[in-house]
Amino acid sequence: MQSAGVHPPFDFRSHDYRWLIRRWRAVAKTTGLRVVRYHEENGFPYFYLESKRIDSSLPSIYLSAGIHGDESAATEGLLAWATRLESELHRCNFLIFPCLNPWGLMNNRRTNADGVDLNRSYHDDSVPSTRAHKAVLAVHQFDLALTMHEDYDARGIYLYEIQKTRPFWGEALLAAAGRVIPVDHRKTIEGSRAKNGLIRRRISPDFMDQHPEAFILHFQNSRRTF
Repeated sequence: MQSAGVHPPFDFRSHDYRWLIRRWRAVAKTTGLRVVRYHEENGFPYFYLESKRIDSSLPSIYLSAGIHGDESAATEGLLAWATRLESELHRCNFLIFPCLNPWGLMNNRRTNADGVDLNRSYHDDSVPSTRAHKAVLAVHQFDLALTMHEDYDARGIYLYEIQKTRPFWGEALLAAAGRVIPVDHRKTIEGSRAKNGLIRRRISPDFMDQHPEAFILHFQNSRRTF
């Protein structure tokens, strides 16, 4: 039983999409971000947040979470980061998608309501939510794009880095993150060769038949994609 006056270190309503968006709206009120509704599906409105004033002299950063609804650590982690750094969010131009799969988050499912893995659906326009997402992305360019996931089988943090712009950043990012979460040092992670938690690879449009979110960011929008 929880003692009086003692609160858990994080919110346990992690699969409540409406509660997630309510907290993001609170962040938006105290930062230079605005909330934009861009799609609706299965009774859920979809939102992104963006910097109100775009300054071309500042870096542009894309952040997303929740494309797999059973990975609520990603949606909560992204919100916790934004809440902690509210006073710093004016230092870059941000485009943030707090949850790309609201139905999946609410139902603790990897897929959407139609059983589609959204992170394998960016190669065509057959899925309404990914089509709407791609329409937003079409007019943006980013210095960095980070898509956030949770892997409960992992033995620490690991990172995919798509090879494009040098110098690569993967090692430095993992060194920084490793001070908070231990790095996964397995030599093979999710079937891919890894070194000290880093999976770095080149990709082409025919690398996979079904494209994840990171592919369109790499090919169309971002100088560096993680």
